[in-house]
Order: sequence, then structure tokens, then C-alpha cells
Amino acid sequence: MKARSNIVTGIIAKGLLIPFFGTALGSACVFFMKKEMSTKLQKSLSGFAAGVMIAASVWSLLIPSMNQATEQGMGKLGFIPAVIGFCLGMLFLLLLDVITPHMHLNETVEGPKSKFSKTTMMILAVTLHNIPEGMAVGVLYAGWYTGAVQVSATAALALAIGIAIQNFPEGAIISMPLHSKGCSKTKACWYGVLTGIVEPIAGLLTILLAQFVVPVLPYLLSFAAGAMIYVVVEELVPEMAAEDGDQHSNTGTIMFMIGFSLMMMLDVALG
Repeated sequence: MKARSNIVTGIIAKGLLIPFFGTALGSACVFFMKKEMSTKLQKSLSGFAAGVMIAASVWSLLIPSMNQATEQGMGKLGFIPAVIGFCLGMLFLLLLDVITPHMHLNETVEGPKSKFSKTTMMILAVTLHNIPEGMAVGVLYAGWYTGAVQVSATAALALAIGIAIQNFPEGAIISMPLHSKGCSKTKACWYGVLTGIVEPIAGLLTILLAQFVVPVLPYLLSFAAGAMIYVVVEELVPEMAAEDGDQHSNTGTIMFMIGFSLMMMLDVALG
């Protein structure tokens, strides 16, 4: 029993840290990239991550949310928690964007007067956006650990990997502009790394509170789905579909197809 508990703990710990590693690796780009990330690579990462996160939102979050609500006695009204949680998740991220506008990779911090304020806002925005992403992974692992929701550890792992891929360019959003404005490479990298540390913390807190959140798990699952879909619509889709000068590329679309199909197969086959 103790050995199994240690295995489960190890699986969860590694899963929670994966999104953080994505941010850390992206932040480390400042050490070996002279310019911003290539458009083709950014489109590929954005498209793949978008596909994974949409598939995970449907099969790993929304469908389990409705199934759990149905099992809790809501019957045909089991969609209500999913709708409420989904809308709250999207509105929450929308509110964060209003308060702290989310910076894109190709945006720069300009102007001597606004250097500190925009830099601070950029770090704060990415940090706050990472909290619901960490919660999303934590909710899935909490559902798997408690057995309250029919999700697999593999589905939670796949979502964590998808978020990590999306976090890779986000880490570069922090470190590379900071270095271009005078920060040392080491300091700029650490700023990026620190924005990602909130993800495993948010995920761990969600799991530790699992016994208390089981009754509202349908709402939390769909809330996480809303947050994921918002990130896809607001951040990833515009990046994967952006024109590279006068050239049109289907790279992002193809990678979206691959990411969506892979996540769907993993969730259905192993869920």
C-alpha cells in the first residue's frame, strides 16, 4: 500500500512540474537565441498546444464534468455545472486580460518612462495566467486520485505536456524582452522561471483540497476548460494563424490537427 502511494505521489509530482519546466525552458532561450523565436517554430508550438488543450478541455474536462454532475443526481440537467463553470473560467481569464493585458512574443517594452510599469505588468500578467493553468492540471490529477471522475493519469499528463508546450514561448515572452532592455541574461531568465512556479503550487493546492472540492468538481473541471479555451482563442489561435509577411502558412493548422488527434486518442484509449 505504501509503495503504491509513493508511486501515485511520484506521478502527480512529475505531472505538476511539467508545465513549469516548459516555462523554464522557454525562459532559458535568452541564453542561446540572439533574436526572437522563429515564426515557423512559434506557429508549430502554438498549433500543437491549441489542439491538445481543446481536445483535453472536451474529453478530459467538460465531458467528465457533465458525467459527474449526472451521477450526483442532476440527470438531464447535468450540463448546468459545465455551462456555469465554463463561462466563469472564460470570464475569469477575460478579467485578467482587462486588468493585466497579456503580452505576446512579438511585443516589445518600449519607452523609458514606461519601462518599469510595462515590464511589471508583463510579468504579473503571465504569472496570473499561469494560475488557472496549474489548477487545470491539479483538478485532473485530483479527479484521478480520488476516483471521483473517470479520467486517467495519462490524460492529466497529456494536458500537462500541452500546457508546457504553450508555456515554452511564454517563458521567452518574459526573458528576451527583459534582456533587450538591459537585464542580464541570468536575471531575465530567472524572472521568466519565477512566473511559472505558481503552476505547480496552484496544482498542488487543488489536489490537497481534493476532499473538499469533490462536491463541486463538475464546476472546477468546466472552469478549467473555460480557462483553457480562452487561452487557445485569445493567444494560440492568433499566433498559429498569423501571416509571416506576405506568406501564408498552414503549419499551425497541421500541428493543431496532430495535437488534437493525439490528445483525443490518448484520452479515449486510456481514459
